[in-house]
Amino acid sequence: MPTVFIPAPLRDLAGGQTSLEIEGRTVRQLIAALDERFPGTAARLLEDGELSAGLMVSVNGEINPRKLLAQVNPGSEVHFLPAIGGG
Repeated sequence: MPTVFIPAPLRDLAGGQTSLEIEGRTVRQLIAALDERFPGTAARLLEDGELSAGLMVSVNGEINPRKLLAQVNPGSEVHFLPAIGGG
């Protein structure tokens, strides 16, 4: 199963866990599974059914432009990161 690293702002919902293995083949499925296990997670990660504007998703150390559609495999590591703006 993929390992999802729980960002600090969500750890209160996840009982303080910093990571866990959870079933899913896409980032969208991982978020749904997280929300089922820890209600309120999706509300903090999503806006209007899409990844919140202030977040990016990293799969296996690479920012994935497909965001919620990004494929994950058993053994994948998934991180939700704050988007960094520049100028």
